[in-house]
Amino acid sequence: MKLDRVAMRERDATERARSFSEVNLGFTAEMAKLEATRCLECARPKCVEGCPVGVHIDEFVGHVASGDIEAAARVIQRDNLLPAICGRVCPQENQCEGACVLVKKGRPLAIGHLERYVADYIRDEGLRLVAGPTDTTGRRVAIVGSGPSGLACAGDLIQSGHTVTVYEALHEPGGVLVYGIPEFRLPKEIVSAEIAGLEELGVRFEMNAIVGRTHTLTELLAENDAVFIGVGAGLPRFLDIPGENLIGVYSANEFLTRVNLMKAYLATSDTPVLDVRDRRVVVFGGGNTAMDAARTSQRLGAGDVRILYRRTEQEMPARREEVRHAREEGINFDFLVSPTDLFGTDGVLTGLTLQEMELGEPDDSGRRRPHPVAGAIRTLDADLAIVAIGNGANPLLLSTVPELERTRWGTIAVDEATGRTSMPGVFAGGDIVTGGATVILAMGAGRRSAASIEDWLQDPTWETADPEEIAPA
Repeated sequence: MKLDRVAMRERDATERARSFSEVNLGFTAEMAKLEATRCLECARPKCVEGCPVGVHIDEFVGHVASGDIEAAARVIQRDNLLPAICGRVCPQENQCEGACVLVKKGRPLAIGHLERYVADYIRDEGLRLVAGPTDTTGRRVAIVGSGPSGLACAGDLIQSGHTVTVYEALHEPGGVLVYGIPEFRLPKEIVSAEIAGLEELGVRFEMNAIVGRTHTLTELLAENDAVFIGVGAGLPRFLDIPGENLIGVYSANEFLTRVNLMKAYLATSDTPVLDVRDRRVVVFGGGNTAMDAARTSQRLGAGDVRILYRRTEQEMPARREEVRHAREEGINFDFLVSPTDLFGTDGVLTGLTLQEMELGEPDDSGRRRPHPVAGAIRTLDADLAIVAIGNGANPLLLSTVPELERTRWGTIAVDEATGRTSMPGVFAGGDIVTGGATVILAMGAGRRSAASIEDWLQDPTWETADPEEIAPA
């Protein structure tokens, strides 16, 4: 317990602020082994309880400490076939690391960094440690959406011997992993490599397949024994204030998708974003998506990038590491402010009006509710504004299936433990159920649904009791 937590190597802030290269550089073998020796080998490891996909953290960390990285990888891949992704973007501080007993005396074990090290090692060495099934069951399962929940569900089902086809609306698989998370946090080659691993196991991906348009849910049910819906929460929320239709105002979804997936930063891009070089950018929101949008703008050459948040830093839902990285890269933060209108000239954004706020009593989220300060209003110049205040349920598929029961938030109603919906044979999980949440929580939902699909395939009976309504995250 006297050992200090081993710090992750990072690119210099000045260098990385204008580069899309990955910020974190990973552990060396020596660093990983030293950090792994900090593990107390608890008899009842609370870190495992804190992992949404149930990785046996104590076991894999023990193998890292002894230098057997292949054994560590085998332990991780029993429960997680996307470890290089999770090691980079999961909010470990709120999950496995948050449950680590070392927190009582100092800093938790760097579980995420160790998982990343193991995953990168096996990829760099070209090792394939998970074999596909030797026998097939003859059962077919359709997965709608290739984001975290769909990939996790597909990984479990393919290993059980079922035929699994993933239908993705976009031209590349990965969902939010490729369109929502920037290269400097999650390189696309990492996502491609882990999806390629699923393909080697037998998972088939059908791209440009829009369920609700090119395919219907009824058709998928007729062709398969079960369907899992993991289409995410792709409907951006807006501020509902004057001026949001001005040129220069983006949702974070559009902005990040254009840059991440469509390579809008290239001069030859068919879907460019507004040129932000040496210009003033404001981002509304306090989550990881807001940090991603701000840091992406900085890398596109913006002159001043400012995050505007209506609460204080203490209430921000973004990962602490992302906030620190943003600050180091020159992003500015204005707290306790809320926009009341956006204004411009000739239809082009030039600025906004801000209402100063103060915190009152906690709301349903447990955070103190912001209230306007009477008469405290000011203006701010801006050339580009990005709205990153959350997302609603993807409406495309749901609009074509009125019989699929929904919650009052517009998300799919499911039994939380099983992912069962109101339609027999149809399961759902991830952000389309919870609203915008995290990669690892979506993966956990995908795994729970996979287990429930196994039960359904063995005994296709259906409980029709009212599903539990889950509030959006």
